[in-house]
Amino acid sequence: MATNKHAQIRYKILDSCFRNTGRTYTFEDLMNACNDALAEIDPKSNGISVRTLRDDIAFMESEIGWSAEIERIKIGKKAIYRYQDPNFSINNQPLNQTELTQINSALEIISRFDGMPQFSWVNEIVTKINNGFELKENSDSVISFDSNQYLKGIEYLGELFNAILNCKTLNMVYKPFKSENSINFILHPYYLKQYNNRWFLFGLNDEYKSISNIALDRIVKFEISKTKYIKNKNIDFKEYFEDIIGVTRPENGKVITLELLFTNDEAPYILTKPIHGSQKKKKHDENGLLVSIDIIPNIELERLILSFGENVKIISPKAFSNKLKHRIEKLTKQYN
Repeated sequence: MATNKHAQIRYKILDSCFRNTGRTYTFEDLMNACNDALAEIDPKSNGISVRTLRDDIAFMESEIGWSAEIERIKIGKKAIYRYQDPNFSINNQPLNQTELTQINSALEIISRFDGMPQFSWVNEIVTKINNGFELKENSDSVISFDSNQYLKGIEYLGELFNAILNCKTLNMVYKPFKSENSINFILHPYYLKQYNNRWFLFGLNDEYKSISNIALDRIVKFEISKTKYIKNKNIDFKEYFEDIIGVTRPENGKVITLELLFTNDEAPYILTKPIHGSQKKKKHDENGLLVSIDIIPNIELERLILSFGENVKIISPKAFSNKLKHRIEKLTKQYN
């Protein structure tokens, strides 16, 4: 569990101790209360140190915390800790500066959707939160994402997003890339994914009873269907994409172990930005960097490997190597 989440838990425990008029808490009692709470939610927790507890109390008393007035009343050799005002609680206080800064940072990320059709509500929400919490507006942008608000089909994104949330079946009119004619089908939408600056919709195709991959820029139109929605019970989409690059998962596709030899010029980029989550370094010497990935071959994988040009060579399996060799030969003929 993240340290900052532990801190929030400790602050809540300390707050309840300081305002508890039914008993007294020494420093040792406060530490035990915090450790007991952490142990309940994280059995592997080793507890907190004396310094951590002192820092927590100091933070709660500070202006960037909650400006809590905490008394230390000597009883014998020990002191008991409590709020001067028993009605005080950090839960009754406005957000502290640290929390405001965190919210401000989160709003900058949320604002990446600002300007995208169907997500105009984001700007309204951001403005309300800024005004409500009196956040300082940052006129200088400090983060950006790849996006193309003029991409064809992007205007459908919000409606499709809502259809998934509200379990609405869709009557789709769609024009595949390799067809001059549009097709109609019923789709039970489940998931939206962005890849290579394009958006794709995944859902159960009523006709084929299988998952279809719909590019938003190929949608002609769609409307809500009266067909009963079939909920997704079998597919975890986080796992669905684990064995592929991109969005195309071939039907009955099998995972292969692909070995790639990159030149030493390319090696630093591959080591710092693996081409797939399963990437493993096999060898790195004067001949280059040899890596392996466990992957289901698809068109996106082929395009990715070809994008490295002369800086990569497929070592195995031979069948996949021959397939790309054939594509390279066809490419060469284009220039002859």
